[in-house]
Amino acid sequence: MTISVGEQLPQVKLTKMTADGPEPVDTGDYFKGRRVALFAVPGAFTPTCSAKHLPGFVEKDGELKAKGIDEIVCTSVNDPFVMGAWGKSSNADGVTMLADGNGDFAEALGLTMDGSKFGMGTRSQRYSMVVNDGRVEQLNVEGPGEFSVSSADHLLGQL
Repeated sequence: MTISVGEQLPQVKLTKMTADGPEPVDTGDYFKGRRVALFAVPGAFTPTCSAKHLPGFVEKDGELKAKGIDEIVCTSVNDPFVMGAWGKSSNADGVTMLADGNGDFAEALGLTMDGSKFGMGTRSQRYSMVVNDGRVEQLNVEGPGEFSVSSADHLLGQL
């Protein structure tokens, strides 16, 4: 079942790449007491994700924060080394990259997709949400192969 507006995020371990290496992140603690723009992509370095999705949030960083967003977070079913490298190569300094290496977060949200015909296995669907003190305030899930409602511009219009 897919998470809905008003529901609490599931408590899952994600991983953040730091200068000292991978660092575990507990979603219950991480999203507590803050308003976060969270978006997910099917894969780091993939075409739409790299050309449109991540760059949109990098570009709109200041505007989102001016509308009350404390942090922007990107998650994907990739390992923390890949997420760290993707963030660096994309100059995504204002976006926190959280790896969902085993897809536990995507599965707990009910937002997985089958990318096996592309050799990608189970991945996260493309979506964006606003998380306020651990609860879903806005949720925008894309249809297969689409990119519109999960964009930074769309999310910005909802704030």
